[in-house]
Amino acid sequence: MFEGAAVVRLEDGSGRCAGRVEVKHQGQWGTVCGYSWDMTDAAVVCKQLGCGSALKAHMYADFGPGSGPIWMYKVGCRGTESALSDCTHNGWGQHNCNHGWDAGVTCSEFTGFRLVNGSTACEGRVEIHVLGTWGSLCASHWDLLDAHVLCRHLDCGFAESIPRGGPFGRGTGPVWRDSFHCDGTEAHLGQCPVTALGASPCSHENNAAVICSAGSASLRLVGGGSRCDGRVEIFQHGTWGRVLDDQWDMQEASVVCRQLQCGEAETAYNPPKPQRGTGPVGLRGVRCAGHEANLTLCNTSLPESVLAAGFAEDVGVVCWGSRQVRLVNGPGRCAGRVEIYYQGSWGTICDDSWDLPDATVVCHQLGCGGAVKAVGSAHFGEGSGQIWLDAVNCSGAEAALWDCPAGSWGQHDCGHKEDAGVDCSEFVTLRLENSDGCSGRLQVFYNGTWGSVCSNSMTLKTVSLACKELGCGDRGILETRLPYGRASGPAWLDRVECGERNSSFWQCPSAPWDPQSVWYCGSWGTVCDDSWDMQDAEVVCRQLGCGPAVSALDKAAFGEGTGPIWLEQIISMETLASLRKLQR
Repeated sequence: MFEGAAVVRLEDGSGRCAGRVEVKHQGQWGTVCGYSWDMTDAAVVCKQLGCGSALKAHMYADFGPGSGPIWMYKVGCRGTESALSDCTHNGWGQHNCNHGWDAGVTCSEFTGFRLVNGSTACEGRVEIHVLGTWGSLCASHWDLLDAHVLCRHLDCGFAESIPRGGPFGRGTGPVWRDSFHCDGTEAHLGQCPVTALGASPCSHENNAAVICSAGSASLRLVGGGSRCDGRVEIFQHGTWGRVLDDQWDMQEASVVCRQLQCGEAETAYNPPKPQRGTGPVGLRGVRCAGHEANLTLCNTSLPESVLAAGFAEDVGVVCWGSRQVRLVNGPGRCAGRVEIYYQGSWGTICDDSWDLPDATVVCHQLGCGGAVKAVGSAHFGEGSGQIWLDAVNCSGAEAALWDCPAGSWGQHDCGHKEDAGVDCSEFVTLRLENSDGCSGRLQVFYNGTWGSVCSNSMTLKTVSLACKELGCGDRGILETRLPYGRASGPAWLDRVECGERNSSFWQCPSAPWDPQSVWYCGSWGTVCDDSWDMQDAEVVCRQLGCGPAVSALDKAAFGEGTGPIWLEQIISMETLASLRKLQR
């Protein structure tokens, strides 16, 4: 008798694509033991549920212990199965396990990626499949690192450009406002950190696009920390092979870096033994003049006598494009100790003369907004390894930290107790103000300031993800009228609408980040007349399209209002175009 695949579900997670794995067998739900549970097993579950790829395999009841039978033990999937019940296991209900070992998975919410309206399959408008619906991706935060990951995932080489202005036409479905924050090494976009909270509305005039290198990607660098450093491999006759040479130098390295569009060559080297390849040899012996556009245009037909005379080894390069910056050991993606990837290794920055313009360059480079604070004295802990830069002196307008004036690479008189760090404006976190533990007024930290989160359109799903982010479980109750005192600071967020596709509070769509001034969290309020003058009145008249101000009246000249008094002691500036941007 044929028995269909057992139904699978994920419980007690943040959505239908993350949680404790449960299987229905003989009409009863039960769990799966996490012993030997791995990413291959998790991938089958994600595929069966239509939840994209697996991001993490959980082994130790990370989503809480289940109850009832433990149906599966020692699961061994190959990855090709269409259902978890097709994988090998010890037999239904046969186990030596307890619910403290219940398996779980976290899947990507993104179930497909494609490029459309291009002349080839390797260029076009970026579209993403999210839980059954294809939509275009907003280009607001789309960059080359994100594009590199997508091109590699689609077997299209690397990203040559990310054209703006809609060269591949308008989409017709939704426009996803998700922002990917890839470092370029991920296997697909679903592995990159994602945010959507506070993103501005996006139209089909601002769709993300990419032109990939496609078939021209006959070289790749492996084993490095970026796509622009590592051991050289060449693609020939349908397979990747090692490149071996006995006189590998900067001329050959320059050709490789140019072909991969990784900038100038910095280093040509022979990898140490642990980093050497073990596969087939694709090219043995090569001599370049240094100006060739492609490695295969160099002399690759060396006489046997030349090849026999030398000892050919694996070859590697470090290109200018391998340089990266990151923030580590901080409370979030946009705050932490500054580290630079240079010459194949990560190192820190000395805090001598470290200031806000230097921090500004780092924040802009990482897509983290502006700099709120430049910190030193190993504020985010001491790093290790090299201290790459000292006496950095940026103007704030540079595109990358290494474009700033500084001492020579690796030359310094510092210790790691002087490691520099930054706080960027896009660093965000949550707290409960006036909290007695896990209840209180929800506040979000953004642009260096704590502010309120309005309750308009807030659902139980939003509350659930906020509680999870705060470490207060995964369920909660929304209270809009509690005696927590008067709200302080701006109202940063409104209409936070978390849905089934969201697994994190920061991925939820919302109204744009905006400190609303008069229409505040859905309520009208008045403005106190302290310091109210003609400049303030000018801004109001201009905002309303009512021409110049004639007079600025006070003492409730038009009668007393009701409700909250939102602002007082306003100081207006001529450059402000809207009352929304008035500062207290």
